Amino acid sequence: MGSLQGVKAGEVYASGPRVKSLTIGRGGPDTVGGPGGVGTIGAMKTIRLRPGRERSLLRRHPWVFESAIAKGGGDVGETVRVVSSDEQFLAWGAFSPASRIRVRAWSFDEGQRIDAEFIAAACARALRARDLWAIDSDGRRLIHGEADGLPGLIVDRYGDTLVAQFGSAGVERFKPVIADALLAHTGLTRLYERSDAAVRQLEGLPEATDWLRGQGPTELQLREHGWRLRLDIAHGHKTGFYLDQRDNRALLAAHARQRGFGRVLNCYCYSGGFSVAALQGLREAGVAGEVVSIDSSAPALALARANVADNGFDPARARFLDADVNAALREMLAAGERFDAIVLDPPKLAPTVAHAERAARAYKDINRLALKLLAPGGELFTFSCSGGISADLFHKIVASAGADAGVDAYIAQRLGAAPDHPMSLAFPEGEYLKGLVVVRKPD
Repeated sequence: MGSLQGVKAGEVYASGPRVKSLTIGRGGPDTVGGPGGVGTIGAMKTIRLRPGRERSLLRRHPWVFESAIAKGGGDVGETVRVVSSDEQFLAWGAFSPASRIRVRAWSFDEGQRIDAEFIAAACARALRARDLWAIDSDGRRLIHGEADGLPGLIVDRYGDTLVAQFGSAGVERFKPVIADALLAHTGLTRLYERSDAAVRQLEGLPEATDWLRGQGPTELQLREHGWRLRLDIAHGHKTGFYLDQRDNRALLAAHARQRGFGRVLNCYCYSGGFSVAALQGLREAGVAGEVVSIDSSAPALALARANVADNGFDPARARFLDADVNAALREMLAAGERFDAIVLDPPKLAPTVAHAERAARAYKDINRLALKLLAPGGELFTFSCSGGISADLFHKIVASAGADAGVDAYIAQRLGAAPDHPMSLAFPEGEYLKGLVVVRKPD
């Protein structure tokens, strides 16, 4: 790892297009936001909680909701001191006046200085953690928000290009420091910002998409499990690709190789990662099977076709449908089609618990249709990336779908995100990706 360069007390950093300069304080009695915090000159700002609302912070959960606060406030992204109703210190956190999550904790150590050095050290620590896992790809997640002590920050690496999403007021305020730290500790020169997720609106922040550092192409290609996969960091989903499904794609390839599936259906295929995985497994099994990929986005299907071609698969074995998945499944069912393996990886349907009931109905419907289309002995790889749907609720949804479909099945495996998308002990909300491998019982 390289050392942090260009981060000095009181220096103003230019952060690239669409981002204003920021002065980083070194702390002391006149600095707002706790020891070494970022802010203007004035009295330190304190957030006092209502009685009994300190329990989550004592368990080191990093969020403080608006309803838990009795008194206090701050500017957008300002570091504040959080105390209990009896004035006991709980945490230093970033204040967000527009969000229901009013404070996201930086540290639970009263002696910690929240400054440029602290942020840069957190970035370096997250990058070192990625060396703990064997990742067969040059695309990986380097920083995963709350799990890495940097709430709201997502950073992915695709070869020699970094892509970052700043999803909270706190990391937005430290954006120049984070950008400099990332380049210093990776030795790279290109960093693209994809801060256009809906969470920015909840934080009262405008969208921001452009190069933060350096310049380069936005249409890239990564290596994964020996495959070459194209992506578009400027216009693709998330930061350009679903890195969290890396291990699950390898699992599908292994099952296709072992089982020799005759027909595979990949729903919500996006750029065809699961399609490539299935085709790889079938090729290794020596099976002349067919993989059908469905998506309602023409640009996504174009990427999927290119990824199939780039990896040398027979185009006659890959069929692509530009269609609504729900409607397509109904048409296939009416036509009497059957598949030996089906992948359901829909977009986020319930970002919060408030959306769970409506999302549950949608998840149940597509899983019911998929189970009816599954041949006896076939496998359903079904996923939910909705934070508002717990693993237990997802299991119940799929079980209910099976009952309505009249299908009896086993749960062969429970799946989650790749290890470079970790969930911390104190933050169970980090378990956003849930998956099941469901095997329809043979006749």
